[in-house]
Amino acid sequence: MASSLMQWLTNPRRNWFAAQHYKALCNRLKKYGLRYDDLYDPMSDLDIKEALARLPREVVDARNQRLKRAMDLSMKHEYLPEDLQALQTPFRGYLKEMLALVKKENAEREALGALPLYQRTAEETTAGSPSHDHGAKPFGSFLKPSDHSCTLEFLISWISISNGITEGIGGYSPSHPGHRRFQDFSFDALFGNLVNELLPSFQEHDADGADGGGGQDALPNGTMRGLQGTATPMFPAVEDLLALFKDSCKELVDLRQQIDGRLQNLKKEVEVQDAKHRQTLAELEKGVDGLHQSFQRLDSRISSVGQTAAKIGDHLQSADSQRKTASQTIELIKYLMEFNSSPGDLMELSPLFSDDSRVAEAASIAQKLPVGAANASRGLEVAVGNLQDYCNELENRLLSRFDAASQRRELSTMAECAKILSQFNRGTSAMQHYVASRPMFIDVEVMNTDINLVLGDQGLQAGPSNIARGLSTLYKEITDTVRKEAATIMAVFPSPNDVMSILVQRVLEQRVSTILDRLLEKPSLVNLPPVSQGGLLLYLRIFAVAYEKTEDLAKELQSVGCGDLDAEGLTESLFLPHKDEYPEYEQASLQQLYQLKMEELRAEAQQQSESTGTISRSKAAISPSVSQQISVTIVTEFVRWNEEAISRCTLFSSQPTTLAGNVRSVFACLLGQVSQYLTEGLERARESLNEAAALRDRFVIGASVSRRVAAAAASAAEAAAAAGESSFRSFMIAVQRCASSVAILQQYFSNTISRLLPPDAHAASLEEMGTAVSSVEGAAQKGLQQCIETVMAEVERLLSAEQKTTDYRTPDDGNAPDHRPTNACIRVVAYLSRVLESAFSALEGLNKQSFLTDLGNRLHKGLINHWQKFTFSASGGLRLKRDITEYGEFVRSFNAPSIDENFELLGIVANVFIVAPESLASLFEGTPSIRKDALRFIQLRDDFKTAKISSMLNSFKTDS
Repeated sequence: MASSLMQWLTNPRRNWFAAQHYKALCNRLKKYGLRYDDLYDPMSDLDIKEALARLPREVVDARNQRLKRAMDLSMKHEYLPEDLQALQTPFRGYLKEMLALVKKENAEREALGALPLYQRTAEETTAGSPSHDHGAKPFGSFLKPSDHSCTLEFLISWISISNGITEGIGGYSPSHPGHRRFQDFSFDALFGNLVNELLPSFQEHDADGADGGGGQDALPNGTMRGLQGTATPMFPAVEDLLALFKDSCKELVDLRQQIDGRLQNLKKEVEVQDAKHRQTLAELEKGVDGLHQSFQRLDSRISSVGQTAAKIGDHLQSADSQRKTASQTIELIKYLMEFNSSPGDLMELSPLFSDDSRVAEAASIAQKLPVGAANASRGLEVAVGNLQDYCNELENRLLSRFDAASQRRELSTMAECAKILSQFNRGTSAMQHYVASRPMFIDVEVMNTDINLVLGDQGLQAGPSNIARGLSTLYKEITDTVRKEAATIMAVFPSPNDVMSILVQRVLEQRVSTILDRLLEKPSLVNLPPVSQGGLLLYLRIFAVAYEKTEDLAKELQSVGCGDLDAEGLTESLFLPHKDEYPEYEQASLQQLYQLKMEELRAEAQQQSESTGTISRSKAAISPSVSQQISVTIVTEFVRWNEEAISRCTLFSSQPTTLAGNVRSVFACLLGQVSQYLTEGLERARESLNEAAALRDRFVIGASVSRRVAAAAASAAEAAAAAGESSFRSFMIAVQRCASSVAILQQYFSNTISRLLPPDAHAASLEEMGTAVSSVEGAAQKGLQQCIETVMAEVERLLSAEQKTTDYRTPDDGNAPDHRPTNACIRVVAYLSRVLESAFSALEGLNKQSFLTDLGNRLHKGLINHWQKFTFSASGGLRLKRDITEYGEFVRSFNAPSIDENFELLGIVANVFIVAPESLASLFEGTPSIRKDALRFIQLRDDFKTAKISSMLNSFKTDS
């Protein structure tokens, strides 16, 4: 029981306190770098001692090193570094195998009666501490209180107590005997015990001080020793060593005193030297301050001397400049007097003015003399005139030399002359002379070649594409020529940018302007050029090509270099006369194209009319030719013209406001063209409807005619009906094409026009487009109303021709009533299905809904008026109800709820012919809205008079 309890208490897997103690002990061993086997005391267990003796030397040395390191760390209140702690494995034992071997050998010796390796006394055997079973119960020996002094247990316990972790862990408490022994720990005792492991104790005890020792002394290491008189010392040399240690201590004390004395002497010497050093530093600081002041005075003096020297230098420089000026003035006065000697006589001048090797010097003096002569008083008029003549003669001489060098391509001589000529009017004459002497400005053949390259043999009729290729070639040649001239100018002239500015300006104003004048011959807006020769469109296309290519040329010349000249601005000025009137020409061109297209359509229609001369006039009038019908392709062509015009607007209009105005005017032309074309097309389609109506009215005859005349009239009516149906389909096709054309127009506005307009112009253009579309919608609405009239006229004709008086009466032959739809109903529904097929495909959205609703209302009203002409029996009422159902099924395809409701109510009204007279009143109770129509239909009953229904209706009206 006790053994089981002890095992439970010491098993960390079962007892929570043992587990906590296990964790705490593991952490503490890691912090000090110890292993659990290091805690076994060889003085308390001889098996441990014998096991340690069997270990290799390096294992024992490592154990001693760990114990020493743990003691040092504990004394310093430190722990092992964390990286080293991570490498520790506290419970990896090294005594287990040796302990097992020792126990096995001891058991064998006991069995053989041999003595153990170590001689033990009876007292030690009796009072020995319990042995450690290494690995079996790792916490058992540590948890049980020991009766012997255990040095290593004291070490670990002292480490734990000093860090305050032993309380409340692993079942320990302050009242535990072993814990109280740990609290009595002394470092001297620890050190003594460690020494006693190697040396015997030499402590002397008084015999009187031993209480109940029984002749035995208790050694500090926890073992018992017998009386001194009865035992032989184990180490007799200790006395000699003790004396040696005492002598050594005395010598150490003497050495310490000597060292202290020397330290005192050195301290005094250091103080003396420090005082001397401080005094020396103070003296040096004073010397440095004085030296600094001396340097400041020297610097101030040097600065003063430097300023004085600078002033003297300025005065000397000014004096030298004045001297040179005076000397030059004297020279100039001397030369001026030479020029003032006699008017027009330049032969008496100094050799300087006639020596070609000193031309630069002469030019410099000649430029300075007029300034002095102009500022002088009267008396130098002769000098001024002679100077001007000489300057002109010298400038001409230099220009001649420059030309000669230019022909020989002597760039150095040209550069020298240009540098000298730059003193005359900043070299403007030389620059202009050089530019004017270029072959492309003076050679007439070059001009002719340019025109021939661009226009060729056909002139303007060559077409915009050929002209564009010619301009590209010409402008490339001009750019290459200017680039070559730029290289020469950079090498010759001191101000090449000014020369390049003059050159590029001359190229644009002379060479480019000449070719543009030949290309852009502005036509008259009064007498437009014939379309056979290209019309206004040819002029506009050539204008766009020339403008675009010339703009590219200006950019190329700008990149080559043209000084301060704005090449693009100069190019823009070349086209200003044409750009100012461009919007009018664009609109006139669009109108010319539209008129040409309309003339072509009329001519085509006339040709078709002449080719079909054998056809009757009525049929030709009712069936318009293909050229007279609306064509989406033609509207697309209108849009393509306008799109091309808009691209030219974008090219010519650099300012947003100008662009917006031009775009609006050009788009307005398209709106007018599309609106006029669609409206006229719808009007032509309406004319066919009118022709069909007139043809239909022409063959209306009276009731009293012969059978032969009636047959002829019926045949003519059939032809008129066919013409009406054909005109109906033609108009529906026209409406469908109008819708497609308007969609194309709106898409073009959204994709192209709206992106080029600011908000205010965008809104105005939208309003203009809405107005144009409204005019087309108005014409379409009129035509759709005529279509309804045409359809209803044919429906009425079919009802009149096919509906018989006996259709709604009881058969006289006694046969069963026919419940099929009447022949008139079948013919009308078939006609409506056939003719409205084109309407269903042509109309969309609200237009379709509105048209079918109007047609449904007219059909409903027409049927009611038609049935008012007949009387109905009960069986006839059933057949009428069958007709109404047939009509209702057809109009349901209109997707018009109001029309469906009207025919449903009409079916209810038809019940007045079926019910008995006394039940008529009940028909109006649920649907009072049909009372008016029902009262009219009741009078059509064949028994209206015989059944006295009239009196019943009067009473019913009175009650209501």
